Amino acid sequence: MKLKLLYFFTLLILVSACKQVPRERLMQYVPGIEASVRADSLILTLENPIAVPLQFLVTSQNDSVQDFLADSFPVVVPAFSDTTLIFVSEELPESPGLRLNTLFGDPDAEFVSPILELPFPPGRSYRVLQGYYGSFSHNTDFSRYAIDFNLAVGDTITAAAYGYVVGLIDGYRHGGNNRKWRDYANYITLFHPEFNVLTQYVHLVHNGSLVALGDTVFAGQPIALSGNTGFTSGPHLHFNVLRSLNKDVVSIPVDSIGAYRGEELRRGVVVGH
Repeated sequence: MKLKLLYFFTLLILVSACKQVPRERLMQYVPGIEASVRADSLILTLENPIAVPLQFLVTSQNDSVQDFLADSFPVVVPAFSDTTLIFVSEELPESPGLRLNTLFGDPDAEFVSPILELPFPPGRSYRVLQGYYGSFSHNTDFSRYAIDFNLAVGDTITAAAYGYVVGLIDGYRHGGNNRKWRDYANYITLFHPEFNVLTQYVHLVHNGSLVALGDTVFAGQPIALSGNTGFTSGPHLHFNVLRSLNKDVVSIPVDSIGAYRGEELRRGVVVGH
């Protein structure tokens, strides 16, 4: 019996060791930027392909270019729109060495405290594994008010409110209890224009999305299957509500999620419709 147990745990260790972090980093959406230098002008066209405003932050590895870019960004580009900017300088290199980062949302848009449904179907109940300020991984501005529910692999995830699919990754296969997996989770991001907030549904199973980028979804609609991808100690749904700030997107508490207040969903609480 002891030999069998030893063999089992050895096999488990070997299987875990075989899981390698993917070489390819997937993107939940692909923004666009076109840059050209003409005489004394740097012309930038910023393209937003999704149904939520985007903050574009463009920087340069060239100090002289960065000097005149620094005061101009972030630039908010509305949903499904593009914006062209022209910068004039006498010291423009042929290659401006640009770097692009984008963030969800318009920080100046009106915020409304969201009224959300639980992110799983009626008739189901799940235990909270980690709530607000969870010490394991809910300890940054981006995750502070996230809630982990103990959904099993293959369980149905539903939209918490009406909105649009603005981010989607479902191509990863593995995960583990190691921070090296942090950037390799499958997830869906929804934008809820009524409240000007986003919700994220993280650790989806491989190819577990039931919607596509750009889809409109309704509260309670099945959108994905739960899994165990990314940085995780076991299968669960990581549910997070996010608000856009200037040059940042942060996790926020919610007053209404199903019949509960977000702060009531502490570790060990069983939650159901």
